[in-house]
Amino acid sequence: MGHHHHGHSHGHGHSHSHGNSNNKKALFLSFILIAAFMIVEVIGGVLTNSLALLSDAGHMLSDAAALGLSLFAIKLGERKASASKTYGYKRFEIIAAALNGITLILISLYIFYEAYHRFWNPPEVLSGGMLAISTIGLLVNIVAAWILMRGDKDENLNVRSAFLHVIGDMLGSVGAIIAALLMIFFGWGIADPIASVIVAILIIISGIRVTKESFHILMEGTPAHLEMDKVKTALLNIPSVSEVHDMHIWSITSGMPMLSCHIVFAGDGAHDSILHHAQSILHNDFEIEHSTIQVEKAEHGCPNHHGSCN
Repeated sequence: MGHHHHGHSHGHGHSHSHGNSNNKKALFLSFILIAAFMIVEVIGGVLTNSLALLSDAGHMLSDAAALGLSLFAIKLGERKASASKTYGYKRFEIIAAALNGITLILISLYIFYEAYHRFWNPPEVLSGGMLAISTIGLLVNIVAAWILMRGDKDENLNVRSAFLHVIGDMLGSVGAIIAALLMIFFGWGIADPIASVIVAILIIISGIRVTKESFHILMEGTPAHLEMDKVKTALLNIPSVSEVHDMHIWSITSGMPMLSCHIVFAGDGAHDSILHHAQSILHNDFEIEHSTIQVEKAEHGCPNHHGSCN
């Protein structure tokens, strides 16, 4: 019967916590900024009767929610693993992203519905106030985007989705500015619902994407940047390894891939050196730090496959 070995190598343990406090600061600052301005925009949208402003506020609401959830997720993720939750709370981050994605889709559907009515019956909009508010909105978003760019948005799905939200927001503000200018100079009342529809399309696209990505992780999908075949081939190249089976690669949260597999070796390959070799390949070539590998000697057969390995 094969031995179970669990390999853990902490290559970049320290950089992680450092990145986290940076992320927290970036998320917190942009959260305060965006939440504060969203309130301004809702009041402004109601007073000026502008759907474009309200839809931008809807986008900002989802932003603020996304940032708030991300912060909450990072705080929860820091809680230590327990006997009942052996991975700690790292998964919550992905559940938060999924909820956020679904909310985005709902908000955009509501805007489509509102805009549809406005197309047939464009109401009076106070375009001057709308212009002023949307210009300030653009500036707020630029500042928030700049803050988030300094967090590590390549590593962390939450910081990245927050960053994408803010970029979408920027476009929303630009849309509202253009619509306000068209109303001021040409009296085109219809510019307002058009701008809001454009924002709604942006919102629904990012909503679907975030939902899809988080769903993939929740379904234990293979991380997008890892190819099963490449990992398998690399392990098969270890001297005296005859086959690799029962391989699974999944992720707990973004940027935390896990792998488990059985490695069968022929002849007198030393069990420990094969295990060590496999772990260093996974760590160095594929950045997989958490792996559970069962190493088996070929002639023992595979107990879990009724004596035949396939």
